[in-house]
Amino acid sequence: MTKTRHPEKQNKPVNPIKKKPEWIRSKLSNSKEFFLTKTIVNKNNLVTVCQEANCPNITECWSKRHATFMIMGDTCTRACAFCDVKTGKPGKLDSLEPIKIAQAVQKLNLKHVVITSVDRDDLDDGGSNHFFEVINQTRKINSKTTIEVLTPDFLRKGDAYKKVLEANPDVFNHNIETVPRLYLKVRPGSRYFSSLELLKNVKKINKKIFTKSGLMVGLGETRDEILQVMDDLISADVDFLTIGQYLQPSVRHFPLDRYYNPEEFDELSSIAKAKGFLLVSSSPLTRSSYHADEDFAKLQQNRLNTH
Repeated sequence: MTKTRHPEKQNKPVNPIKKKPEWIRSKLSNSKEFFLTKTIVNKNNLVTVCQEANCPNITECWSKRHATFMIMGDTCTRACAFCDVKTGKPGKLDSLEPIKIAQAVQKLNLKHVVITSVDRDDLDDGGSNHFFEVINQTRKINSKTTIEVLTPDFLRKGDAYKKVLEANPDVFNHNIETVPRLYLKVRPGSRYFSSLELLKNVKKINKKIFTKSGLMVGLGETRDEILQVMDDLISADVDFLTIGQYLQPSVRHFPLDRYYNPEEFDELSSIAKAKGFLLVSSSPLTRSSYHADEDFAKLQQNRLNTH
């Protein structure tokens, strides 16, 4: 006897996506600069978080020749419930990637570059040596370019993160992402206090490096929980905080609780600044590397103003 199928049940979304409010609109662009950036990325066979994470700001940033490079492949060993980067068994590291990144930075004439990566729990050092090589090679042929890294947490990799610091990046970013209560659901492979400890240790080792972290809102956190994360990051001596709206990539991802309005982002920014962050970027479309070049200049100026 053939079983009756119910397509309406089979295709029912797991987590329906809420309609975006009018204040969340990506900027469109068909400029020559956008296609130049795309050509350079594709010709060098590079991976960008702009594409892999389906960033809403890609057209705006690429039209300014700003691309955030994602090293060590396009496959992550973690399965964070909010992230659109694919999960699985990564391939081997590309030994030519450091020079490819360096040449792409040169062709794009970047004054400031952000380099991030997938999590590589399969590697003994979590990929820290590869970060070291990419930073050094980039600096070798782009001596005036400032370098910002957005790293994994190097969980259970001991002091591996120190290799990244040996290359002396200008900014060390590691995103806290959400509040402690939601970690097991949102970031099951990560640990809140390990991420805090990483940021704290970076500043202990080198006070000259700017530290940075990012927080998503709209996952079901409370206002008090957000403020507690701010306090925790201040205690870890983090300089720069980014706060942006979580946008649910698909029905299979973590459900969006709600959209924050622009006034709420402004309020969070004011509170964070009052708590002592050197710089705060808070808006619906704020992402870790959004306007990173302009923000780096502000960080430098703000540090000068506080001394």
